[in-house]
Amino acid sequence: MPAYWIAHVTVTDNDAYGEYAKRATGAIEAHGGEFLARATRTVWLEGNERARNVVVRFPSVEDAERCYQSPAYQEALSFARDASVRDLCIVEGN
Repeated sequence: MPAYWIAHVTVTDNDAYGEYAKRATGAIEAHGGEFLARATRTVWLEGNERARNVVVRFPSVEDAERCYQSPAYQEALSFARDASVRDLCIVEGN
């Protein structure tokens, strides 16, 4: 069953976050992740608006979790931690 990685992000350091995005892409794709939406137009209806929103489809919740825990993704994430405010969740699909 597919799973969706949904991230809502406010970038505070464009250079560092750009490095995160470059490194994270390879880690995500290596775990079967496919970007469905990435920094595209967003119409915010409720909650805390974030300027950058990303949706990635993975083959399963387990694949999405393995990606997040992987050394490659954790290395990429080190560039995002002080360069953004992020919310990230995994949602199981149908």
